[in-house]
Amino acid sequence: MTNGILDFAITTLGGLGAFLLGMRHLSDGLQYSGGEQIKRFMAIATGHRPAGIMTGITTTIIVQSSSIVTVMLVGFIASGMMTLYSAIHVLIGANIGTTFTVWMMALAPSPELLGLALFTLGSLCYFPVRKGRLRYVGLALMGLGLVFLGMFLMKEGVAPVKSSPELAGRIAALDAHNLGSVALVALIAALFTAVIQSSAAGIVIFMTLASEGLISYETAVAALFGTNVGTTATGWLAALSGGSQAKRLALAHTLTNFLGSLCCLPLVLPVFVPLGKAICPGYATSAMLPIALTDTLFALVRGALTLPFARPLVKLLERIVPEKEDEKPHLSLLTPHTRISTLMAQTQAEAEVYFMAESALDMVQHLRMVLTGEKAEDAARHIRHREEVLDRVQSEITAFLGAIMVKSLAPEMAEKAKQLLRLADEFESISDEGPAILRALKRLESDGEELAGSDLAMMLDIHDTATDLLRFSRGDLHGLIDLGPKRELSAQLKDKIQQARQVELMRFGGGSKATAVLPVMDMLTAYGRLRQYANNISETCAGAKNMV
Repeated sequence: MTNGILDFAITTLGGLGAFLLGMRHLSDGLQYSGGEQIKRFMAIATGHRPAGIMTGITTTIIVQSSSIVTVMLVGFIASGMMTLYSAIHVLIGANIGTTFTVWMMALAPSPELLGLALFTLGSLCYFPVRKGRLRYVGLALMGLGLVFLGMFLMKEGVAPVKSSPELAGRIAALDAHNLGSVALVALIAALFTAVIQSSAAGIVIFMTLASEGLISYETAVAALFGTNVGTTATGWLAALSGGSQAKRLALAHTLTNFLGSLCCLPLVLPVFVPLGKAICPGYATSAMLPIALTDTLFALVRGALTLPFARPLVKLLERIVPEKEDEKPHLSLLTPHTRISTLMAQTQAEAEVYFMAESALDMVQHLRMVLTGEKAEDAARHIRHREEVLDRVQSEITAFLGAIMVKSLAPEMAEKAKQLLRLADEFESISDEGPAILRALKRLESDGEELAGSDLAMMLDIHDTATDLLRFSRGDLHGLIDLGPKRELSAQLKDKIQQARQVELMRFGGGSKATAVLPVMDMLTAYGRLRQYANNISETCAGAKNMV
């Protein structure tokens, strides 16, 4: 008995480990070979519901992980490229797309031979090639091979259990024969899936047990409803220490899956089980195909139940998870020690850079309030606080991307990481100029001077031009790059700063005190640096050189 349990545990757990490792390599390889294209494809999802659902289905099939899709959605929402309403439709599609993995397992003719063939082919692509897309295609093929080999090992580990009546009896005790036992099986499956963080692996294990006759077909179907709830735990691991957008998406994922399962649970025995048996009469000897079919049907029903209530769900999420003032969209994923895929990592870093862009523009807008004297003290405190926040964000991004870049990255991903590092540095530099201008204004005030009349009008004109230039920089991040108008506005700002310098120098030569002129000159220097930082951002986003 002891040897039977040990053999079962070692072989099954080893197969599970190979399956999970294969899923990770498959997902990483697909992302490395086409990460930027995947993100551009996801960005097409707007308020148009069918487009969002199809985007979710296709992207999840490509990256083989609904969790990765969820994290990318957080980045899109944080950057303003997608609304929570649109993201919910993508989530509906992601729940449908994730069933593709189960279909692969169900339709595999010979998992061990297919796995070895794919692993061999992937090795021939991966090991001889040092860089380029072919290397990462090879990684994906090796991952897929490990997935099939892991499935084979799990099946091999489960098969001998039938010769151990005591162990087989314990497993068979997990039987879904009424609504209460269906709920119990679903709960156990949910907890198991939350631990291993893969609904596909959980479903494959229950499929294997059913195919070997160790659990009933009804029990395997009941487990489907639990695995779809348990898989949402991965999103919560990322969202618990994150911002409101991350929590809202994680909660949306959990609520839609949980409520969908709750509504369908009473239909497991009277509807889903008979339907699967009717469509696939061979369920008694091979439960994999009908379980894959039922999983897809369940995802479609859950999506149909969610779709009409997407807008009320958004309002509910916004009430349950209100947005905090001065919130920084920080996720627990954004730590150098968390093992996540590179595409997820870059998506998180992009979300942080988008936040820095919005914060930098917000600082400059509050600076105008200080110049005009409108709630000057409150605006000054806000500027100093934002400067401290952006210092921390830039430090986090640098440490995070520095840790990610020690990995072997696809060339375009390595370039993207370098771009994000430079952008973070430029926006942090912009944040330093707000306090610098505040200090110059404080020096004027302490010496009994002030900006007024034509001097104030001149400074406000320069400030507004600099603000418009920074708005262009924010658009550059979203791909709205048009260097012609940007160069023209940059040249205008340069001319205005030079003219203002001449005016101040003439004032100094005309007898004005140095204490009245030098702080203004310092402010003009700060606006000149703002102009250069804005130019650097456009240069980084567009790859352009020699900005005017």
